[in-house]
Amino acid sequence: MTALRFDNVTIRLGRRDILSAASFEIRDGEFVGMLGANGAGKTTLMRAALGLIAVESGAIGVLGEPVARGNAAVGYMPQNRAAIAGLRLTGWDVVASAAIGRRFGFVRLDRKIRREIDWALDEVGARDLAQRSIGELSGGERQKVLLSQALLGRPRLLLLDEPLISLDPAHQKSIVETARRICDNLKVAIVFSAHELNPLVNAIDRVLYLGAGAAVIGPVDEVVIGPVLSRLYGAQIEVVQIKDRYFVMAGDVDVERDAHRHDHAHGSSHDHDDAHV
Repeated sequence: MTALRFDNVTIRLGRRDILSAASFEIRDGEFVGMLGANGAGKTTLMRAALGLIAVESGAIGVLGEPVARGNAAVGYMPQNRAAIAGLRLTGWDVVASAAIGRRFGFVRLDRKIRREIDWALDEVGARDLAQRSIGELSGGERQKVLLSQALLGRPRLLLLDEPLISLDPAHQKSIVETARRICDNLKVAIVFSAHELNPLVNAIDRVLYLGAGAAVIGPVDEVVIGPVLSRLYGAQIEVVQIKDRYFVMAGDVDVERDAHRHDHAHGSSHDHDDAHV
């Protein structure tokens, strides 16, 4: 079964086409890294797959059905996560808040929900973090807690929006390995967006690259090449490969690395404690 399908999809925000007649498929149980320059549409694509943004034309299919808002089979980890650092909640409470949903006031969690929360924490290796305050956790530890939150309901498609932002290489490696393990063990299709290919290159099955309204998907060595990226970036791009590391160069500028540093400049002060890339 196809986990996610875009069929000639055009998404327009204001007067700009974020995607223009884009078509691609992500297979069930596949781990796909999604890349592209700032503004290329990575977050917009995920929001469209969640049914939160209407398409101008074309169709989106999710797990064999038309896209629908509130699909419990789709888990989502959003990009804007800095606000939780100031909460006076434990990691377990943060995950439980997603299980409770929109119910207000004191809510008694039954045994089934508690088991589900513990299961989700175990799947990402975060059970030992559950009793600590979310504000005391490092950026990488918080990401694991939030990843476990996205697993509630045991989704078949997981959308992870920039989970590596402001993390040092060790925490990046841990998050990528955790995502790969989830993909393999739970047979979940994963779309993992990032600004830089290198942390993902040894873990993903294929890469989905966005730019100039287009979407190109395929093996890394067929997509991350000069002619393809020159078209997507709208500039002359040279790809330099040294062993298993890729450098996407526009002249003497590494366009992926510079975009990653730009995002660090807008992170929270706590997140900067983990940012050394």
